[in-house]
Amino acid sequence: MGKLIVLALLVGIAIWLIRRALLPPRQKPPVEGELIACARCGMHLPRSEARRAGERLYCSEDHARLGPGTR
Repeated sequence: MGKLIVLALLVGIAIWLIRRALLPPRQKPPVEGELIACARCGMHLPRSEARRAGERLYCSEDHARLGPGTR
């Protein structure tokens, strides 16, 4: 009985390893465009999504309204 449990466990692990090896790796979609840092919090985001206030770029309208911060 114990040998049967060990054999079933080994078969299950082998199937899991084979399926894992055959599946393509999960990847995040690439970010299009240049990344910039928010002038207030330093978070990086694509330039196309940034909010401009004067000469500086921010991650949100709130941060643009508050102005530059001390990171």
